[in-house]
Amino acid sequence: MDQLFGQQALLSIISHLLFITITWWALQAVKIDSLIKPNHVWQARILLILLTICIGSTVSNFFLDYLNWSQQIPLIL
Repeated sequence: MDQLFGQQALLSIISHLLFITITWWALQAVKIDSLIKPNHVWQARILLILLTICIGSTVSNFFLDYLNWSQQIPLIL
């Protein structure tokens, strides 16, 4: 039982890091230079990091929930 929790924890960590990395890569294609006020570069970088974490974590949670639900389908019968 403990091994199952360990595997789920490892899968969750890997999933979150993977989707945060993919989100960071995807957000690099967005040109936000026109939205940044002059001399506010650090604030824009922090915002981009927080946005990346929020989107990546949300997508990862959706993926993990979907995986969990698909594993519970055989328990219906």
